[in-house]
Amino acid sequence: MKFFIDTANLAEIQEAYDLGVLDGVTTNPSLMAKEGITGEDQIRAHYKAICDIVDDKVSAEVISTDFEGMIREGKELAKIDEKIVVKVPMIKEGVKAIKYLHSEGIRTNCTLIFSAGQAILAAKAGATYVSPFIGRLDDISFDGLELIEQIVHIYQTYGFSTEVLAASIRHTMHLIKCAELGADVATCPLKVITGLLNHPLTDKGLAQFLADHAKAAGK
Repeated sequence: MKFFIDTANLAEIQEAYDLGVLDGVTTNPSLMAKEGITGEDQIRAHYKAICDIVDDKVSAEVISTDFEGMIREGKELAKIDEKIVVKVPMIKEGVKAIKYLHSEGIRTNCTLIFSAGQAILAAKAGATYVSPFIGRLDDISFDGLELIEQIVHIYQTYGFSTEVLAASIRHTMHLIKCAELGADVATCPLKVITGLLNHPLTDKGLAQFLADHAKAAGK
């Protein structure tokens, strides 16, 4: 399973990349605003800065909700760097835009997926990735992980090349369960990725090893 980091913070992206496990980045207007990035020129410059850190796959989101606007923005975003994946919302005009961008050789990430039906439409239109938001489903008492399982099963059954990018991941168990269910990608905050490092027995074992070494060395 590929790991993407869901942030616009350059320091966090660099830390995840330096860890040696980062495969890509997802962003959205909210994450950009959180970093104080405003205005088209600043946003595009920030996307380029992200691309300069990672090897590939930086999702950059369109703001328009009409077909022409999404195509215009998608093409402009794709010009920033060959690593850009254009993020398009799951709406009727978005599905049309995905089909068009796919025909132009531009990779897309269909975002705001909350049902298997939406995932089927996105895959048939040629989306490179679909992003089911599992945490937000959990928030309204639906099982987000069950949706991941559904989509993975459907895609495998019909041989869709679209990859399942599990999004809105809140904690390490979400991440592990997505891996068990066969998600191609998981995107999450840095703390979820680094949370996989932690186990009390690891800490206890290392402390014991160091204490024994110090004793043997006469320290």
